Amino acid sequence: MTEPVAGFSKFSKEEKIEWLSNRYLNNDKEATKVLKQYWNEDYKLQQLHDEFTENTISNFYLPFGLAPNFLINGKLLAIPMAIEESSVIAAASKAAKFWGTRGGFKAEVLNMNKIGQVHFIYNGDSGKLQRFFETLKPQLLKAVKPITKNMEKRGGGVLGIKLRDKTADLKNYYQLHCNFDTRDSMGANFINSCLEKFAEVLQNEAQKFADFTAEEKDIEILMSILSNYVPECIVRAEVSCPLDELSDDPEMDGQEFADKFLRAIRIAEIEKYRAVTHNKGIMNGVDAVVLATGNDFRAVEAGIHAYAAKDGEYTSLTHATVENGIFRFWMEIPLALGTVGGLTSLHPLVKLALQILQTPSAEDLMKIVAVAGLAQNFAAVKSLITTGIQQGHMKMHLMNILNQQQATPQEKEIIVDYFRNNTVTHSSVIAQLEKIRQQ
Repeated sequence: MTEPVAGFSKFSKEEKIEWLSNRYLNNDKEATKVLKQYWNEDYKLQQLHDEFTENTISNFYLPFGLAPNFLINGKLLAIPMAIEESSVIAAASKAAKFWGTRGGFKAEVLNMNKIGQVHFIYNGDSGKLQRFFETLKPQLLKAVKPITKNMEKRGGGVLGIKLRDKTADLKNYYQLHCNFDTRDSMGANFINSCLEKFAEVLQNEAQKFADFTAEEKDIEILMSILSNYVPECIVRAEVSCPLDELSDDPEMDGQEFADKFLRAIRIAEIEKYRAVTHNKGIMNGVDAVVLATGNDFRAVEAGIHAYAAKDGEYTSLTHATVENGIFRFWMEIPLALGTVGGLTSLHPLVKLALQILQTPSAEDLMKIVAVAGLAQNFAAVKSLITTGIQQGHMKMHLMNILNQQQATPQEKEIIVDYFRNNTVTHSSVIAQLEKIRQQ
């Protein structure tokens, strides 16, 4: 085995690719060609992408699509989505069209609180620590004024600080549990900067607190970091309509559709194996918009799935009822999103996505993202209880199969026409393609 590489980050992009080719790609010229063909010809644009992260050697593209006809709180929007999975955008668009004639989507932000914590070890009397904290609180808030001044002008800032005793779970472990409102920014840097200042003041002031013994003064800061679990930063999205308007299937009336739909949702509420796949469908819509708007989809995923298990069992994020002849379908999810800072002003497609969405505030974007998730879930469950998920999905996947088989444009045209009225499976597509080629 060769020696580990030294100074890799200082290599030029060409040198990185040359090293990669020599070390792992057997000098495959075609592999090098693939990496370079995804470089942007615009040098400045490519440099911008290179500087988003470290050790870049190429760009990784995802389709950037559009789901039109979303009526949200009376406003008609087209939603940009970045995703590679077949049928997601088509399904979201179909759900948007369905609900657009039934009053559209309603969405509401319930809260904007975000969480950050200073984790520390204190070896001493908890009563003394509580007394110390009460005197410390004003000093903590004063210390971060230079950081929070501009955020406060926009209506945000530090909302509260609590001392939490976690010694029952870990010996001598305590937290400063802090709430923030970061307005239109996702706020990670703002929150972490405040937390690190809190930690510094906590340690320094502990040294001066007269009631502490020498051992108690020696507070150990473990870490200061925001949490991606934001159960108090919640958005609700919902749709509703009378039962007699619910079904668009001539062979199924609204009551039958509602009965099947409610049972499908109930299964996702009580069966975690189903709930995970059910919620993954929600995230197809959520992640696609989060990614298109330059937000952190990994943080969103982690927080939403934790929220799905907040009561001790992992369960469905969506719910449905029928009351007084009205079908209602809704979802509440935690979302910490931003429309300023990060990639929002750097990535050209992110800027364009926000422009398409009519320059939303963070609250507006929360509503849009939640609606996209709800629409995607409605479309998936609707397919499952009617035609089955594969009929629509495989028709959208058809082009992927044809591209894998290097079908010509003429072959694609014939195959697509054939499968307008036939069931798509991988084997049936291959068989039909071979038949055409033999002829």
